Order: sequence, then structure tokens, then C-alpha cells
Amino acid sequence: MVINFIDKLGDWNPQLLRELKGRLKVFPTVIAVVTSLLLQLIVFLYQLREIPVDKYRLYDTYCKLGLNFEQARIKLQTELSIQYQQLQEQFRLYSSSSDFDQVKLEQVKSQIADVREQQNNIYQTLNNQLCPLDKIDMQMWWRDHWGYIFLSLSVIFIFTLLVAGTYLLIDNLATEERRGTLNFIRLTPQSETSILTGKILGVPILIYLVVFAAIPLHFIAGRAANIATSYIFSFWAVLVACCMFFYSAALLFGLCCRWFSGFQPWLGSGAVLIFLFITIGLASSNSNIMTETGLLRIFSPFDITNYLFPKLFNTYNGAPLEKLQFFNLHIGKTVVGIVSLHLLNYGLWTYWIWQALKRCFRNPNSTLLSKGQSYLWMACLQIINFGFYFGIYQSTNELTLYDMQRYLTWLYPFNLLVFLGLIEILSPHRQTVQDWIRYRHQDVTTTNSYSRKNSLLEDLIWGEKSPAVLAIAINLVIATTPVLVGILLWYHPAEVNLINMMKSLLAVALFISLIMIYATLTQLMLLMKTPKRAFWAFGTTTTAMFLPPILFGVLGISAYNTQSLWLLTSFSWMGISEAATTTIFMALLAQLSILALLNFQLIRQARLVGESATKALLAER
Repeated sequence: MVINFIDKLGDWNPQLLRELKGRLKVFPTVIAVVTSLLLQLIVFLYQLREIPVDKYRLYDTYCKLGLNFEQARIKLQTELSIQYQQLQEQFRLYSSSSDFDQVKLEQVKSQIADVREQQNNIYQTLNNQLCPLDKIDMQMWWRDHWGYIFLSLSVIFIFTLLVAGTYLLIDNLATEERRGTLNFIRLTPQSETSILTGKILGVPILIYLVVFAAIPLHFIAGRAANIATSYIFSFWAVLVACCMFFYSAALLFGLCCRWFSGFQPWLGSGAVLIFLFITIGLASSNSNIMTETGLLRIFSPFDITNYLFPKLFNTYNGAPLEKLQFFNLHIGKTVVGIVSLHLLNYGLWTYWIWQALKRCFRNPNSTLLSKGQSYLWMACLQIINFGFYFGIYQSTNELTLYDMQRYLTWLYPFNLLVFLGLIEILSPHRQTVQDWIRYRHQDVTTTNSYSRKNSLLEDLIWGEKSPAVLAIAINLVIATTPVLVGILLWYHPAEVNLINMMKSLLAVALFISLIMIYATLTQLMLLMKTPKRAFWAFGTTTTAMFLPPILFGVLGISAYNTQSLWLLTSFSWMGISEAATTTIFMALLAQLSILALLNFQLIRQARLVGESATKALLAER
């Protein structure tokens, strides 16, 4: 039976069978199971150390007499405080020069000392009074501590699966690349989906064993803590989807960032660890998720853990996800809505990661997304981002100018980082552009000039080998559409005058022209003959984006006093509010002039690349 199962597993996914054979040895398997059992024992004993014993105090949480004793103590303390205040007034009266009385003053001092002694006796009695064992609510104690065990195991599951799993996957790809076996795997007749799925299921198999061995205790602890079975299964489902997303991202990082060498696994798993620490802090603080960090926190499993088990997080007023809206849909009102949101969110972005994985696995030199895929990806990103912010502002009765500025202030740098990555993803390298130009020179089937122009336009929009400047422009149109809708939709004549509205529109125009400058500059750098052109392109674009604002900040050049300088940087939105409309328009003209010059140079450089390729073909003849 075992042999038949292994044969079927090998037929279904040979890569998975290969990974399991390499890892499911007797000694590592036993170590994984024993580690899981020891971890469960430590968690259980750690909670068991707080079990009520003979020295359980009367005022502690689970003593049934504690409430009555506390009420009596408060009443007595209140009476003594009143008596103490009255004696203080008598002391001030008899110690005054007009009503001085030495005998009564000594009596008042003696009474004050007696009151203080009684207060100290009450405090000592409170600390030393023990609760009878038969008055300790052991049922409530066990219920709460089973809940703490359940929460502890949940947090351990999240950190172990995400951090250790991503490390093993990235390290496995780096090892395969170093040994040269990854190219051998690429040449096998298996599909990309089969190979990468085998990696995800097989490489962290020992981590899975550690978690699976703890699943029974996790379920038992949850039920003993009166947690609904549907909530437990919902947590598991979201955790599986979260692991699929992070593992897919780890594979993509391992395939595309090979220049980090041995540091690559530590960098990837460290980034995941930092992300988890940040989001667990936000979840445990019970801060509102409908802020700028909302989109980031939806990728973390801690907020939904907080939502499903609020008492364990001590969030008795409800988890932040309860206020979550998407456009005008109150998703946070039901568990089904929140769980579905997380599953759909993880599923959507896992799908896009797998589109990139399929493209770059067979051909590491190809772009992560095609131009057509980038348009859909950008539309998904902007719809989701705009939907959450629309939900934020729909929850308020009235939208103010500050709300619109806050939306634009967040969306501007967010899209700046998005386009920094998109430019690097879509822009082809010199050899790819050479092949494209060579193909167009050899294309003699189309004689009509109009058809040739249409073909060139189609290549620039959809072709994978053509320069990506026009594709970036289309993505800019998609990205700025929600911003324009926000400006027009949230325009209130009582608060936003035409000048402010014009400034907002000019800010969008500045953003578009600036991104086009970065895209053209990157494409020019990638046409260089140097082998490190990708590094130079990324470094040049990043420097142009962030170095000027950093220098202005260090030198103390504020956007309030020198708006014209800030308008020419990637943080131009900081100088928009104080700058005159004419100044903004002149800055836009300056950026358009720079863009025109760069595009002229790009066309010239592309022609030189095409001419050199044609001359090489003629020389061979």
C-alpha cells in the first residue's frame, strides 16, 4: 500500500516526491516530532505554573470572595479617608494662631496616627488574606488558561510557518542555483505549476510536521476555551492562504534576486519577521485598521486572529476589523465577510505572484509581468486601494479638505513606490530591445505605412520586447484615475475653491510627468553596454527619486519657503499647498521639457541599437 501511494505521488508530482525523499529521513522526522511535543509541553507547563495553590490571595481574579471583599475594602477605605480629611481640618484649626489649643492639637495628632495605622492594617490584610481553596473558580481558570494556550500556539504557528518556511524555500532555491540543479529542473517536462507546488509542499515538510503534531492540542485548547469550531477552522483556512501567499512570494524573491547570494534567505525571512512584529503590535494595540496601514495589515494574519478571538487579545470592545468597509460594504460586520475578504485578498495576490513565477521560472531574463498583465494588475491594485479609502470617508458624515489632502498625501508616495517597482519590472534590457528592433527591420510583409504605424503602436503597448515607456504611461492613466475621481467626487464648493482644485489637478500632472521621466531614464540606462546596467538603472532612478528630498531635509530647505525647488522633486506634493498656481505650472513645463529631451535621446539611442544590429547582419553576408 505504501509503495502504491509513493508511485501515485510520484506520478502526480515528481518534484514533491523528490523533496520528500530528501527530507523525510528517520532522524530529522523524529527530531521534528519530538521538538513539537516538547514545545507543546513547555507551553502547557508555562500556563500551569499559574494554577491557584494554597497561597492564592483573596483579591486575585478567580477568587469568588474577591468581589465582596473588594467592595468592603473600598467602603472602609472611603470612610477612613473622610475621617482623615476631617482630622486634617481640625489640625489646621487648632494649630492656627487665633484658635491655638495644645491639648486638642495633641489629641488630633493621635487620632490621625490611628487612622493611618488602620489604613496600613487594611493594606496588609488585603495582601496577606488568602482565598479558601473551595472558593476558587477553577472552571473559569482552566477555561481562560486553555485560551492562553490556544493563543500561544496560534502565534507560534504563524511565526514558525511564515518565517522558517520562507527561509527554507529561499535557501533551497539558492542551493539549487549554486549547484546547477535548478537549470536541470527547468529542462524537465513538468509544468511550472507542478514544480513550484512540489517545492512549496515538500521543502518545508519538517515545519509542517512540527505544526501538524501540535494541531490536536491546538483544537482541544480552543474547544476547552469555548471557542466555536467554525472560528478555529476559519483561522486555519486563513493561515493556509497566508502561507501560500508568503511562500509564493518567497519563491519569486528567490528566483529574481539571485545577486544577494548566501544572504538572500536571511534577507527574505528577516523581512517577513519584521513585518510580523510590526503587524502584531498594531493588532494588539487595537488601533483602527481603517488608516493608511489598513492595506498593509490585511496581509497579516494577526488582525483576523484578533477579530476571531478578541478576549484572548484583551480587545473586549471589538476588534479593529469590525469597522472595515470596502466602498460602502460593511465587511467587518460578519465573520463570513472578514474571512472571505482575507481569503480573496490572499488568493488575488497569490494569483499575480504565480503569473510572475510562470514567466521567470523558465526564462530568468524575462520581465515578471507582460505589459497586458501589468494593466490588469495596476487596475486591481488601484480598485482595492481606492475601495478601502472610499470606505473610510464614506463612514464620515462630511468630507473636508483635510480628508482629501490626507488621501492624496498617502496615495502619492504609495504610487511612487509602486511605479518604481513597475518600471524595473517592465523595462527590457539592451539585448531584448536589439532583438525587437532587428525583427522590425526584417519585417517586410507589411508595406502600408498606416499599418506599420499601427503595428509599432501595438508593439509599444503590448509587445514584451519593446521599450516600456508607453506602457508606463498607460499604467499611469490607470493609477491616476481614482485620484481624479477623488478630486472631482469630493469637491465641496464650501471648503475647496477652484484654485485648490486646480492645484490638485496640477499635482497629478506633475506626478505623471515625473514618473515618465524616471521611466525614460531607466530605459536609457538599460540600453547601455555595461553588464551592470540593471544595477545602474535602479540606482540612478532611486537616487533621482529620493536623494533631492533627503538633501533638502538635511540642509533645512523647507517646502514652505522654497516651493519651486520641491516642485521639481518626487515629493512635489509637499510644496503644492503653499506654491502659486503659476509656479506649479512653470514647474510642470520644466518637467515636460526634460521629458521631451529624454525621449528624444531614447529614440536616438534606439535607432543606434537598431543600426548596429542591421550592420552586423549585413557583415555576416
